[in-house]
Parts: sequence; C-alpha cells; structure tokens
Amino acid sequence: MGFITIPSIPGHIYFYFFLNGLANTTCYFLLAAGLSLVFGLLGVFNFAQGSFFMIGAYFTYQLVHWTQNFWLCLFVSPFVVVIVGILVERYLIRYTYKININFQLLLTFGLILVIEDTIRLIWGVQWRTVEEADILKGIIPIFGGGYPVYNIFHTVMGISVFVALWLFLNKTKYGKIIVAAASDKELASSLGINVPRLYVFVFALGSWLAGLMGVLHGPLININLDMGHEYIMDAFAVVVLGGLGSITGAFVGSLIIGQIRAFGILYVPYFERIFMYVLMMVILIWRPRGLFGEKT
Repeated sequence: MGFITIPSIPGHIYFYFFLNGLANTTCYFLLAAGLSLVFGLLGVFNFAQGSFFMIGAYFTYQLVHWTQNFWLCLFVSPFVVVIVGILVERYLIRYTYKININFQLLLTFGLILVIEDTIRLIWGVQWRTVEEADILKGIIPIFGGGYPVYNIFHTVMGISVFVALWLFLNKTKYGKIIVAAASDKELASSLGINVPRLYVFVFALGSWLAGLMGVLHGPLININLDMGHEYIMDAFAVVVLGGLGSITGAFVGSLIIGQIRAFGILYVPYFERIFMYVLMMVILIWRPRGLFGEKT
C-alpha cells in the first residue's frame, strides 16, 4: 500500500501564492472592516455588506462600459454605495437599534434579497467582467517568472486603506470620538457628541469600504449575483477570527484567511474553504471574542 506524495514545487511558486494570499487579504479586509466598524459602534451585524460590495462591482462594470475609465470608478462607485448605505441606515437600520438582534439579521437578510432582485432587473443574470486600466495590465518579472501588475496594485491599495483607517481611528480627534462612542454611547451622548450623526458616518464609511472592494476586486472575478453570499461568509470568518469591532483584528484575520485560501488552493483545490471554517470553529471555542476582540 503506497503513501500519498506531495509533488515537489519550486520555491518561487510559493512566493507567488503568498502574493495571491496578500491580494486575498485586501479583499477580505475591505469587507470585514466595514462589518467590524458598523458592529462596533451601531451593534448591528450587517449581512447586506456583501450586497453593497456587489453594487460597487456592478456599477463599476457599468461605468467602465460607459466611460472606459477605470480610475473614475475608484471615486464614483464607492460614493454611489455610500448613498445607498446612508439611505439604508436612515430609513431601515435606524429603527432596529433598540430591538432584538434577530430582527436586525432578518432585516439585513431581506435587504440582500431586495438588492439582488434589483440588480437582476437592471443587469440581468449574465456574468459581467471589468477591464482594468491599461497601465495596470501586464506582468512584473519576479524570480524568473511573471506576476500580474494589477494584483500588486490591488494589494498596495488594501494595505494603504488599512494604514489610513488605523491612523484615522487612533490618531485623529474624530476617530477617537468614534472609538469612545463605541465603548459607551450613553456617556458620549452626555458629553455632547451627536451619536446619531456618528452612526450615519460610520455606516457610510462601512459602505464606502464595500464599494471600494467592488471596484478593486471587479477585474479579478466574474461579477455575478452570487458574489455577495460568497464573500460575506469569508468576511464573517475574518471578523470571528480577528474580533468584532477591531480594525487591526480585521486586517490580521484577513491576512491569515487570505494565506489559508491561497495555499489551500495550491494543495487541495476546491476544498480549501475547509481549513478556513475549521480555524473559525477553533477560535469560537478557544477565544469567542476573537484574537483582538475585547471582553464585554
């Protein structure tokens, strides 16, 4: 009886898959950071965050189709998603802050269905593709091979957003107000902080992150009606691992999950998600608040 052997893989191939893991990190972080921010301040776990990402991707496709300008999408598409997010917070989510979280989950799940049917009505059921800017096409020679320029751009953008978001929350006055309000809303309100306005800003910021992910990740995938479901589950695994309400946790969790997915595809394609969910179950049992979550 023989043993299963693992094929010998050149060292530079591992580096390419590591870079793929970093590109995955960018994607998961942008979605998970929005989930963490909204939950940390509003106490709402927004399952529709994946649908906001889908809106950003479809609108990016439409804008590129109209203008042939990918760079324009980096500014316009997230702004469109922000408008959708503000309307959702103002006319739907705001009425659920003080009721049972089960109703919040039902509301956001219902919102997923509404958004999907609206997108189906506008763009149909066919898969769509987005073409990146010409300067981002091609490959960079690395270790005798080539790696896509766009993947490098994708990764750099994600890391830059994380750094900017961390600096904003920890080094600016308004960011510190958000962190303080997340810890004690009543005290923040008694100090004269307009908490409802803060809610709108944070929900809009989470929507902007989802919209930006739609722009950046659009050229890497086939845009379809199932993408919101798939990525929200990955983002959920990230926030469980990193801890709800923690931006640093969202990034570290994204980094871990991104590498697990990348190297899982290398060794066990089609089954790589198993490792992600096993890790999520271990974290839930060992440290339910996540690696960076705070005790409540």
